[in-house]
Amino acid sequence: MAKANNPVSLALVLTLVSTLCRRADATAFEVGGDDGWVVPPASDGGRFNQWASNNRFLVGDTVHFKYENQEDSVMVVTEDDYNSCRAAHPIFFSNNGDTEVELHRPGLFYFISGVEGHCERGQRMAVKVIGDGPSSPPPSPPHPSGAAPGARAIAAVAIALPLIMLLAV
Repeated sequence: MAKANNPVSLALVLTLVSTLCRRADATAFEVGGDDGWVVPPASDGGRFNQWASNNRFLVGDTVHFKYENQEDSVMVVTEDDYNSCRAAHPIFFSNNGDTEVELHRPGLFYFISGVEGHCERGQRMAVKVIGDGPSSPPPSPPHPSGAAPGARAIAAVAIALPLIMLLAV
């Protein structure tokens, strides 16, 4: 059997696998536009929710938060924590200055700054994510085997993994 030591082939297989696992037309949104994730001026406390309401978020899209490294943060929180600007128990936390969050399910995502006083001054945002988008087929009935919704992606990886191993040798 011939061995493929071609890095281009390996890259092609990896790209194929990642494409199978993500929506091809996913959008990356820059939160806050050119200003980024900052405390808004007092006269513009609803800035981020206004921005979010002007966009259409689909499952698989990402929101990118750009902010001063170590001087601010972004948290995903519950609705109650969002409404009360409570940062004690975030679902997700990052303070690296360059945070990307994948919107992996339909529904509401709640984001706040973890720096004391920032959320109260308007550095918070609720994002409504809708289904998989217009290019997605309608949901199929459950498989008789009871396969989980992510089974297709797992199967794709299981098929591609031997190819990757062959190419890597």
